[in-house]
Amino acid sequence: MEEQVIDDKIKELFISSRVIALVGASKKKEKDSNIVMKFLQKSGYKVIPVNPAYINDKIHGERVHGTLLDIKEKVDIVNVFRPSEEAIDIANQTKEIGAQVLWLQLNIENNKAKEIALKNKIYYIANKCSKIEFEKLFGII
Repeated sequence: MEEQVIDDKIKELFISSRVIALVGASKKKEKDSNIVMKFLQKSGYKVIPVNPAYINDKIHGERVHGTLLDIKEKVDIVNVFRPSEEAIDIANQTKEIGAQVLWLQLNIENNKAKEIALKNKIYYIANKCSKIEFEKLFGII
């Protein structure tokens, strides 16, 4: 797919989405997942942190869930900060909760997760940072 077409689709997804589940959220302020979560919140999204190590704690004012399946509201985008080998399980959970996008952050890719996503009409993005893409597409850089 041509880069401009992909950029247009990603921009459309950002515009149409309101709730992002962030898998691998960290309380550590220096971690990329923490920085991206705060950025997405400031950009107007409800960001639900997912990390079994922090269940029921709060990160940036949002209660942490153990898995995607614990989230009770509709999620539009699943944004993943976990190792590539965990992406298959996360893709299956993304399908179960009915999210429309599986977004694997920089240096995260998994062909089996991609197959699961595409087979279930879930838009698959891999090896891209949501913060960098948002800044690029909306002229924030």
